[in-house]
Amino acid sequence: MPLSPRWPVLRQVLAGDVRGLGLTARSRRTERRVGRIAEADHVVRSVCPFCAVGCGQLVYVQDGRVTQVEGDPDSPISRGRLCPKGSATEQLVNSPFRMRTVRYRRPHGTGWETLSLERAMDMIADRVIAARAATWEDRDAEGRPLNRTMGIASLGGATLDNEENYLIKKLFTALGVVQVENQARI
Repeated sequence: MPLSPRWPVLRQVLAGDVRGLGLTARSRRTERRVGRIAEADHVVRSVCPFCAVGCGQLVYVQDGRVTQVEGDPDSPISRGRLCPKGSATEQLVNSPFRMRTVRYRRPHGTGWETLSLERAMDMIADRVIAARAATWEDRDAEGRPLNRTMGIASLGGATLDNEENYLIKKLFTALGVVQVENQARI
């Protein structure tokens, strides 16, 4: 059987790569393969949405679609590592089971209906205004100013960062809401 430069051991010897650690260890098949992130149009830095730790993520996007999510090695919090939930972010984004419409179940209803986002936001705003008006307290029994409502409360999720919590606190304080808390602090 004639020796061929395609034979891996001979390739290694001829190239002076006897340990097979360089390019001689690659086959034609492996040369055709490309990494999952090689064809991405751009990379977006993000923060993992699952908990209050705030691990950094690199989100690879191709043709407007997320193709891969990896840990950000420049993140001082996670230094490129992600937990199993953070590693599954791409599956969360691209899942065929992901809800992409607003679903609403009326009081005492048995089924869900689809609403437009604008309609849902209007319903929320109407309910906040109505609850604030119905429970507004101008003054206490002794005439001291209160300017508050006890009919609305806010419990922020653990994935909110400091900036988001600051804005939520400002919004609810402006509405007279005094019961504002964050899950990450509880």
